[in-house]
Amino acid sequence: MGDRLKFLLDEGDIPESWYNLAADLPSPPPPPLDPGSGRPIGPEALAPLFPMALIQQEVATEREIAIPDPVRDVYRMWRPTPLHRARRLERLLDTPARIYYKYEGVSPPGSHKPNTAVAQAWYNKAEGVPRLTTETGAGQWGSSLAFAASLFGLEVDVYMVKVSFHQKPYRKALMETYGARCVASPSTETETGRRILAEDPDNRGSLGIAISEAVEMAARREDTKYALGSVLNHVLLHQTVIGQEAIRQMELAGDYPDVILACAGGGSNFAGLAFPFLGAQLRGGPKVRIVACEPVACPSLTRGVYAYDFGDTAGTTPLVKMHTLGSRFMPPGFHAGGLRYHGMAPLVSHIKELGLIEAAAFNQLECFEAGVTFARSEGIVPAPEATHAVRGAIREALAAREAGEERVILFNLSGHGNFDMQAYADYFAGKLTDQSYSEEELAASLASLPRVAA
Repeated sequence: MGDRLKFLLDEGDIPESWYNLAADLPSPPPPPLDPGSGRPIGPEALAPLFPMALIQQEVATEREIAIPDPVRDVYRMWRPTPLHRARRLERLLDTPARIYYKYEGVSPPGSHKPNTAVAQAWYNKAEGVPRLTTETGAGQWGSSLAFAASLFGLEVDVYMVKVSFHQKPYRKALMETYGARCVASPSTETETGRRILAEDPDNRGSLGIAISEAVEMAARREDTKYALGSVLNHVLLHQTVIGQEAIRQMELAGDYPDVILACAGGGSNFAGLAFPFLGAQLRGGPKVRIVACEPVACPSLTRGVYAYDFGDTAGTTPLVKMHTLGSRFMPPGFHAGGLRYHGMAPLVSHIKELGLIEAAAFNQLECFEAGVTFARSEGIVPAPEATHAVRGAIREALAAREAGEERVILFNLSGHGNFDMQAYADYFAGKLTDQSYSEEELAASLASLPRVAA
């Protein structure tokens, strides 16, 4: 294999279609339900929020869905993204493991999120929609949708979780640079926001609240649709360009992963890398261990229950079956804002129930320590969210050292931390702590799960 550290594809290798894991699963995931009747919903229930092309992708069963040429044209701005072998990290850890990472931070906004933002913006533009609303936690998704909307001439309002709004001012500035309007959530612009602020004027916000505000604003205006950065099937679908490229690049490296890791909040970057490899396994290919790395402070896969729940705090969405901490769960204000969602993508939750993936939860301080270790060996400062995948990869590499065995590790470095340096400054100043939640609040949130007939 030589000393080559970076494995590159050219523009002609950008996938021509997205991969749909649903085509290869041994059993389909449970359908979304109408919260009133408890019956499966039809496409018409989603029509006020999404263009029909995305609704069709949400329920699609075919294995490949063609990527429109205008979307691939935009992808060429940064795709294919590089695959690196982390030789310096390997030497630092003194491990026999071979560590690879797929780096999605080379996109203009700095993360994997434009893979779906560009697609969603284009489909809305194609159906004549002039305006979008959305939510964002850490700001990766909000800045990505702002970027995509600027390319297709759409207006965007972004409701940003309030604690992140104040923690990450440069993400807000980036959204505004791309032309979007960024609002701290909960806000006084919506009935949901005003009600929550009346009950708790110091409410720091959550992704569930921000989703409620964005959905409410989209439903209020006929010229507006809603865009979501994670969780739903069509969002995960668009991210599979990551894993498809990685399969080709691992072939260039002459290797194949034994274990695949990615951080997991709503599930999009995790699915983007893991689903194509899992699909190959389900079709008779090599078996891989797949590990979703989540925060201890918001552990939907490791502490949540698998149940039908609302996707937002106000209960305006359909019910989806997922690993959830309850839609009323309020996570603490740790810095990985993109991982503060109460639930996991239904498709990711389903494969966890099928035993096809594992989950591991990590504390904030050990993740920042891993991020610093990675930066000092590989030169890239990971986003706080991505440090969870770095931490998981280091754990696997050290386990390989202890066992004295070779192990091929592949993880998704989903974004850079160049807009998150205040978090690193706080870490070096000793201001960060390992945060947790109240067990009583979690129990109360889970007790409020909607009752669904078997």
